[in-house]
Amino acid sequence: MKKFRRIGVLTSGGDAPGMNAAVRAVTREALYRGVEVMAIYRGYSGLISGDIKQFSIRDVSNIINHGGTMLYSDRCPEFKTAEGMQKAIATCDKFLIDGIVAIGGDGTFRGARDLTLHGIPCVGIPATIDNDIASTDFTIGFDTATNTVVEMIDRLRDTCESHARCNVVEVMGRGAGDIALHSALATGATAVVVPEVPTDENYIIEKIRRSRAMGKRNFIVVVSEGVGSDFSPAFTEKIERETGIEARFARFAHVVRGGIPTLRDRLIATQMGQKAVVELFNGNSNIVMRERKGHILSIDIDYALTLDHMYKKKLKDGELSAFSDEQIKTMEAYCAEKTEEVRSMYNSIDQLGL
Repeated sequence: MKKFRRIGVLTSGGDAPGMNAAVRAVTREALYRGVEVMAIYRGYSGLISGDIKQFSIRDVSNIINHGGTMLYSDRCPEFKTAEGMQKAIATCDKFLIDGIVAIGGDGTFRGARDLTLHGIPCVGIPATIDNDIASTDFTIGFDTATNTVVEMIDRLRDTCESHARCNVVEVMGRGAGDIALHSALATGATAVVVPEVPTDENYIIEKIRRSRAMGKRNFIVVVSEGVGSDFSPAFTEKIERETGIEARFARFAHVVRGGIPTLRDRLIATQMGQKAVVELFNGNSNIVMRERKGHILSIDIDYALTLDHMYKKKLKDGELSAFSDEQIKTMEAYCAEKTEEVRSMYNSIDQLGL
């Protein structure tokens, strides 16, 4: 077991509701174990510049219910350079930081991996509203984001019903359709459009026609931004032109990212934060936390990043060479399972959204 004097905690990438709960859990678990905590502001930018403050128990009081991140966030191209990495390591030496818990998405994990390779052990915690990290069932912030989308769609439906209208709603998600899929199923949407499943526009339009003939007045089509920013406005016009039903387009955008974290996000953030510190103090690093079938577990960062690339069909030449045939088969089976889960949810939306 490695002896730690101090650990650092940072948030990086897009902010997500629940990040503060994770910061609180990391801080209090470390202090409980007699290890000091250094708060690193503005992600890897703050690590390079030394924007750091020592945290006490009271510094994380009353933050568990706040959205965003009290440590702030930033993009840091400099951290990807050799010079930037050396500055970060020098900062760790200056502030006596023996390890870091990094909270964020896949870019955050790559930074944590690089720091570990340079002698600063790191543990990552997945926090992104997009839920686009394949190694975990759910990421911190996803539940709050989907609940926000559900509430907004429910409000739109009231007007759709009153005016016999269709609303095409674009939601965040980057290259993943999780927010769109979950919110579409939860709101009884007529259809959903996600990058993981080929879109048949004419099929959706015909479905709207059939539903109108059956007496339906309101129609909601949920679209993931991952299919392209031009799709939703154009599809809205096509629906109105070909069905005669008044159609409106709504882009929820960054309002989905903020807000008070839900119970689920507070729980998963707290559990992952605690477990991350325990893993780090037990001598385990270059790992990320994951939620898998209700359990909080850890997984090697390189394995997690490669699994993510495999699922998103973004594998690079030779990327699988570091893994055994058995590991590759496990990855393939895992990706097949996630793909089937997406297809099953998509089919449910199609069957029920009449």
